[in-house]
Amino acid sequence: MIKIVNLHKHFEGLNVLRGIDLTVETGQIYGLAGRSGAGKSTLLRCINGLETYDEGSLCIDGIEVCELKGKQIRIFRKDIGMIFQNFSLLGQLTTYRNIAFPMECWRYKKSYIDRRVKELAEMVGISDKLNAYPSQLSGGQKQRVAIARALAMSPKLLLCDEATSALDPNTAASFLNLLKQINEQMNITIIIVAHQMAVIRSICHSLSIIENGRIAASGTVEQIFLEEPLALKNLIGEENNKAPKPKGTTRLKVISSGELANQPVLAKVARSLNIDFSIISASMERVNEVTIQSSIIDVSDSDSVDLTQKLKEYGVICSCLNESALKESS
Repeated sequence: MIKIVNLHKHFEGLNVLRGIDLTVETGQIYGLAGRSGAGKSTLLRCINGLETYDEGSLCIDGIEVCELKGKQIRIFRKDIGMIFQNFSLLGQLTTYRNIAFPMECWRYKKSYIDRRVKELAEMVGISDKLNAYPSQLSGGQKQRVAIARALAMSPKLLLCDEATSALDPNTAASFLNLLKQINEQMNITIIIVAHQMAVIRSICHSLSIIENGRIAASGTVEQIFLEEPLALKNLIGEENNKAPKPKGTTRLKVISSGELANQPVLAKVARSLNIDFSIISASMERVNEVTIQSSIIDVSDSDSVDLTQKLKEYGVICSCLNESALKESS
């Protein structure tokens, strides 16, 4: 659906986007992650035509966005819904009118607008708030109004710019579940800009991490969290050395996913090799329906290579977190 090739964007001599290459398939939930100022929101604004770009190509359904002018760009934007960080609701309008507003601007028939508003309000769970004003709504209710308004024109693409950052964890989880349902039921392509990796883990199919205006890592969410590229470590940090590492040991990170994550593979392999190890930390999390188990352990330098090689035979990812004797097996 979206194909971006060598995209560049400058602001007053500052290179904000530096050769972005990105492909988003129809029906995907795609995450864009990165630190503040990395270029995520600028890229999103280029996708919906709110910002121009200086070089490269950005095609949506085969249409080059920069070539659209006047009425063409307005018609193009009808197919793109946008959910903003601060909701951007019109305070003087009721929930009903906020949802109806895009359709009123396009002069849709009142009967269609009424039917569509009530349909969307029921879908997002705010049918009882149609006469309320934004000031009378909670943060989660405002976000649901924003979703309904973004869907009013039946878009093919839904863009979310840090849409959960102003919500508490429970409300954010409810919001993400709703987005997931919308994606599954309506096959709408969704692009989510976020710096909170919990958002990416819980809902996105694929992910690109942006650093200094460039794509530093890209792939499926499971792949990114299993392989842990440097860009991910830069974004979320590492827990390599919270505890002192004893002399003569190697610190390893052991990661398994899917069915392996629910099996005691590490213990089984260590017993078979008659190897002892110390657990520094361990965690288990869900990454878009896939369970990933991660452990950090210390093992003697003399046993590290054998343990690593045997774990890899089982399909477990094993990486060294310090200078070690694993160079030959990496």
